[in-house]
Amino acid sequence: MRPSKRQPDEMRAVSFERGVSRHAEGSCLVKFGHTHVLCTASLEERVPPWLRNSGKGWVTAEYGMLPRATGERMRREASSGKQGGRTLEIQRLIGRSLRAVCDLQALGEKQITVDCDVIQADGGTRTAAITGGFIALHDCLSWMEARQMASVSRVVKDHVAAISCGIHQGQPVIDLDYDEDSTAETDANFVMTGTGGIVEIQGTAEGAPFSEEEFSALLKLAKDGIARLVDLQKMAIG
Repeated sequence: MRPSKRQPDEMRAVSFERGVSRHAEGSCLVKFGHTHVLCTASLEERVPPWLRNSGKGWVTAEYGMLPRATGERMRREASSGKQGGRTLEIQRLIGRSLRAVCDLQALGEKQITVDCDVIQADGGTRTAAITGGFIALHDCLSWMEARQMASVSRVVKDHVAAISCGIHQGQPVIDLDYDEDSTAETDANFVMTGTGGIVEIQGTAEGAPFSEEEFSALLKLAKDGIARLVDLQKMAIG
């Protein structure tokens, strides 16, 4: 039995609350159980220097955890003067995942930055950030479409969502919370599109190496879980 009493293929309760920031062009508060992430999408009328005069736009992301997102207070990274390696790795993953389903040429020379701030962490913050970040991005593009600045259907080619899977006490399970994640023998994150395309897989054996059969079981759990997340995204966006 899992610590949360869930079945191996049972995800935590997932919810999306849109429009939570009055200033951002797009925003979403995403909850995967006790993991809560605020995602805001901001439009800028500029692109990075290497894209100037290219006709292409850019979608990027930033990620951070608030000081009391976990059991003990963490120092803000700004106070140390630099971001940690984990933060940089996660925000690059979020950016890559969102760009994978965007036509940057159709966006034009504009940049959308999706900020993902972890309010409360209980495992799976990066997967929640990707899944909720897509909704914030979509709503930003809808804001632009209302002002004839872009077309959502032209820029967004597909949905994208992410889920964690792992092997806990010898059992492949989906959507690990902190209690499972901290003791799992294998931990993996899957990012996939609504049509089933694989964007990225991050998998690590924390103890003994995992087998091809175990990986296949994790992939099956992830595909089913992401299909459910995409359905929830579609319901939230309407």
